[in-house]
Amino acid sequence: MVKSEKTGIAKVKESKLTPKAKTVNPMTAPKIEKVILNIGVGEGGERLEKAVALLGQITGRKVIKTQTMKRIPAFNIRPKLRVGAKVTIRGPAAEELLQKMFTAVGKKLKESHFDREGNLSFGLTDYGEIPGMKYDPRIGVFGMNVCATITRGGYRVKRRSIQTNRVGARHRLTPRASMAFIKEKFGVEIQGKVKTS
Repeated sequence: MVKSEKTGIAKVKESKLTPKAKTVNPMTAPKIEKVILNIGVGEGGERLEKAVALLGQITGRKVIKTQTMKRIPAFNIRPKLRVGAKVTIRGPAAEELLQKMFTAVGKKLKESHFDREGNLSFGLTDYGEIPGMKYDPRIGVFGMNVCATITRGGYRVKRRSIQTNRVGARHRLTPRASMAFIKEKFGVEIQGKVKTS
């Protein structure tokens, strides 16, 4: 209460009458950091080259070949043997690609597709289901893994080379927040019980 100097009548400060609007911290908004398409062939040669060509056709980006790290005699696998292909997409192109992948699976996901850090991973059995793609008999039938890294602003602190630090528990992205983000942004239906943490 404040008294006016002229009238002596007590008045309430306007700042107390006007409720403060709640603002959302933009750093807490989830975002798609990158999308990775991966095809594991299990062997080198012609089939691996077809997988590389397919990923290049889908994304229009440079594809790299993945190598094994261990020796497994039962599968004739030795270290540094090229057995797969992958491509990483970032920025707006990653969101466009992810939208196509969601359409290919009928815009339905399971809660098990999200890990405890809020990242997303699911499989696609046939590339012909992707919008704009048609079956090519020269390539054959290929499935692939789709992995999306979902983060919040400030996650760079755990990857930078100087003064590396961990992301605080209150700022970490939870599966629930990640699912809500995917539902709202891409119109995807999440099937199954939603995780609480």
